[in-house]
Amino acid sequence: MNQKIDPFLWFEKDAEAAVDFYLSVFDDAAIARKTYYLEGWPGPIGEVMTVEFTIAGQRFIALNGGAQPGFTFTSAVSFVVNCETQEEIDRLWDRLSDGGAQQQCGWVVDRFGVTWQVVPRVLDQMLSDGDPERANRVMQAMLPMTKLEIKPLEDAYNQP
Repeated sequence: MNQKIDPFLWFEKDAEAAVDFYLSVFDDAAIARKTYYLEGWPGPIGEVMTVEFTIAGQRFIALNGGAQPGFTFTSAVSFVVNCETQEEIDRLWDRLSDGGAQQQCGWVVDRFGVTWQVVPRVLDQMLSDGDPERANRVMQAMLPMTKLEIKPLEDAYNQP
């Protein structure tokens, strides 16, 4: 893969555990490569330094970078997972929030502190509809939700 921009995730020491978790959550995920700390590098010799992995064709790099002040994940950066069905939303929501924290409007922080947005693919279409009343009904239906539910969003969108 010759991707120009790679999300690079700094973990103190849990890069492998996080990647293993993501491989268990997403059906289309795989490890592409691991690199290991060598003598003279800023980590324990022989320990995993980076894990390059893919989810749905998107390449990521996870680093065991050690503890660094201010190097923590926040919800200011998140990964949007566009789902086709409610079943897919339910499955990913349950897996990603296991040991993490569910948040409003489809946001979930996983057990490693990484933020995901688990959303129905049709949501963007509904919110960008040329009819502001329809889009507003969808927004008002979505705001009180934690895990997003397609049917109530569609009902709000299709309301006469």
